[in-house]
Amino acid sequence: MRLLIGAVALSALALACVEPEMPEAPEGESLFSKNCAMCHGTGGRGDGALAVGMRPKPKDLTMISRSSGGGFPVADVLSKIDGYQRAPVAGAEMPEFGALLEGDLVPVDTGDDVFTPTPRPLAALLAYLESIQR
Repeated sequence: MRLLIGAVALSALALACVEPEMPEAPEGESLFSKNCAMCHGTGGRGDGALAVGMRPKPKDLTMISRSSGGGFPVADVLSKIDGYQRAPVAGAEMPEFGALLEGDLVPVDTGDDVFTPTPRPLAALLAYLESIQR
Protein backbone atom coordinates (compact mmCIF):
# COMPACT_ATOMS: atom_id res chain seq x y z
CA MET A 1 0.00 0.00 0.00
CA ARG A 2 2.83 2.42 0.86
CA LEU A 3 4.43 1.66 -2.48
CA LEU A 4 1.18 2.51 -4.29
CA ILE A 5 0.77 5.79 -2.38
CA GLY A 6 4.41 6.68 -3.08
CA ALA A 7 3.98 5.95 -6.79
CA VAL A 8 0.85 8.11 -6.97
CA ALA A 9 2.60 10.96 -5.16
CA LEU A 10 5.63 10.68 -7.45
CA SER A 11 3.38 10.72 -10.53
CA ALA A 12 1.59 13.84 -9.28
CA LEU A 13 4.93 15.54 -8.64
CA ALA A 14 6.15 14.65 -12.14
CA LEU A 15 2.98 16.08 -13.70
CA ALA A 16 3.37 19.30 -11.72
CA CYS A 17 6.90 19.72 -13.09
CA VAL A 18 5.91 19.26 -16.73
CA GLU A 19 6.20 22.50 -18.65
CA PRO A 20 2.84 23.69 -20.01
CA GLU A 21 2.30 23.17 -23.72
CA MET A 22 2.95 26.37 -25.61
CA PRO A 23 0.11 27.74 -27.73
CA GLU A 24 0.49 27.70 -31.49
CA ALA A 25 -0.52 30.13 -34.22
CA PRO A 26 -4.00 28.67 -34.94
CA GLU A 27 -5.06 29.30 -31.33
CA GLY A 28 -3.83 32.88 -31.64
CA GLU A 29 -5.52 33.33 -35.01
CA SER A 30 -8.88 32.66 -33.40
CA LEU A 31 -8.19 35.31 -30.74
CA PHE A 32 -6.98 37.73 -33.42
CA SER A 33 -10.21 37.26 -35.39
CA LYS A 34 -12.30 38.04 -32.30
CA ASN A 35 -10.25 40.93 -30.88
CA CYS A 36 -8.07 42.53 -33.53
CA ALA A 37 -9.33 41.95 -37.08
CA MET A 38 -11.97 44.68 -36.89
CA CYS A 39 -9.16 47.27 -36.99
CA HIS A 40 -6.10 45.40 -38.26
CA GLY A 41 -7.96 43.31 -40.88
CA THR A 42 -8.22 39.56 -41.23
CA GLY A 43 -4.67 39.36 -42.58
CA GLY A 44 -3.25 41.86 -40.07
CA ARG A 45 -2.41 44.53 -42.66
CA GLY A 46 -4.27 47.41 -41.01
CA ASP A 47 -7.25 47.26 -43.34
CA GLY A 48 -10.07 46.17 -41.04
CA ALA A 49 -13.65 47.41 -41.34
CA LEU A 50 -13.15 49.96 -38.53
CA ALA A 51 -9.88 51.23 -40.03
CA VAL A 52 -11.70 53.35 -42.62
CA GLY A 53 -11.17 56.96 -41.63
CA MET A 54 -9.08 56.12 -38.54
CA ARG A 55 -6.20 58.47 -37.84
CA PRO A 56 -3.64 57.19 -37.32
CA LYS A 57 -4.35 54.14 -39.41
CA PRO A 58 -3.97 50.77 -37.61
CA LYS A 59 -0.50 49.25 -37.97
CA ASP A 60 0.30 46.62 -40.56
CA LEU A 61 1.10 43.78 -38.17
CA THR A 62 2.72 41.69 -40.90
CA MET A 63 5.65 44.13 -40.97
CA ILE A 64 6.66 44.02 -37.30
CA SER A 65 9.83 41.99 -37.88
CA ARG A 66 10.87 44.00 -40.93
CA SER A 67 10.50 47.30 -39.08
CA SER A 68 12.52 45.85 -36.18
CA GLY A 69 15.53 44.90 -38.27
CA GLY A 70 14.42 41.36 -39.10
CA GLY A 71 13.86 39.85 -35.66
CA PHE A 72 10.47 39.50 -34.03
CA PRO A 73 10.58 41.79 -30.94
CA VAL A 74 8.66 39.59 -28.49
CA ALA A 75 8.87 41.89 -25.46
CA ASP A 76 7.85 44.98 -27.46
CA VAL A 77 4.89 43.21 -29.04
CA LEU A 78 3.73 41.89 -25.67
CA SER A 79 3.89 45.39 -24.19
CA LYS A 80 1.79 46.80 -27.04
CA ILE A 81 -0.87 44.13 -26.66
CA ASP A 82 -1.09 44.04 -22.88
CA GLY A 83 -1.12 47.82 -22.55
CA TYR A 84 1.31 48.07 -19.64
CA GLN A 85 3.49 50.60 -21.47
CA ARG A 86 0.55 52.50 -22.87
CA ALA A 87 0.19 56.11 -21.85
CA PRO A 88 -2.02 58.87 -23.24
CA VAL A 89 0.21 59.44 -26.26
CA ALA A 90 -1.05 60.41 -29.70
CA GLY A 91 -1.24 57.32 -31.88
CA ALA A 92 -1.59 54.82 -29.02
CA GLU A 93 -5.28 54.21 -29.62
CA MET A 94 -5.31 50.44 -29.12
CA PRO A 95 -7.78 49.26 -26.50
CA GLU A 96 -6.74 47.10 -23.58
CA PHE A 97 -7.91 43.52 -23.71
CA GLY A 98 -8.44 42.26 -20.17
CA ALA A 99 -9.42 38.73 -21.25
CA LEU A 100 -6.03 38.30 -22.93
CA LEU A 101 -4.39 38.87 -19.56
CA GLU A 102 -6.20 35.99 -17.90
CA GLY A 103 -5.70 32.24 -17.95
CA ASP A 104 -2.94 29.75 -17.32
CA LEU A 105 0.60 31.08 -17.55
CA VAL A 106 3.12 29.78 -20.07
CA PRO A 107 6.84 30.65 -20.26
CA VAL A 108 7.51 33.02 -23.18
CA ASP A 109 11.11 33.71 -24.20
CA THR A 110 11.26 37.50 -24.27
CA GLY A 111 14.88 37.53 -25.39
CA ASP A 112 18.28 36.35 -24.25
CA ASP A 113 16.69 33.15 -22.90
CA VAL A 114 14.68 35.11 -20.34
CA PHE A 115 11.36 33.33 -19.87
CA THR A 116 8.45 35.45 -18.69
CA PRO A 117 5.27 33.89 -17.31
CA THR A 118 2.61 35.06 -19.77
CA PRO A 119 -1.13 34.39 -19.89
CA ARG A 120 -1.79 31.68 -22.48
CA PRO A 121 -4.16 33.81 -24.63
CA LEU A 122 -1.54 36.53 -24.91
CA ALA A 123 1.15 33.97 -25.82
CA ALA A 124 -1.19 32.46 -28.44
CA LEU A 125 -1.78 35.85 -30.03
CA LEU A 126 1.96 36.46 -30.02
CA ALA A 127 2.53 33.11 -31.81
CA TYR A 128 0.00 34.08 -34.47
CA LEU A 129 1.50 37.52 -35.03
CA GLU A 130 4.95 36.00 -35.43
CA SER A 131 3.54 33.53 -37.97
CA ILE A 132 2.16 36.27 -40.28
CA GLN A 133 5.39 38.22 -40.65
CA ARG A 134 6.48 38.88 -44.23
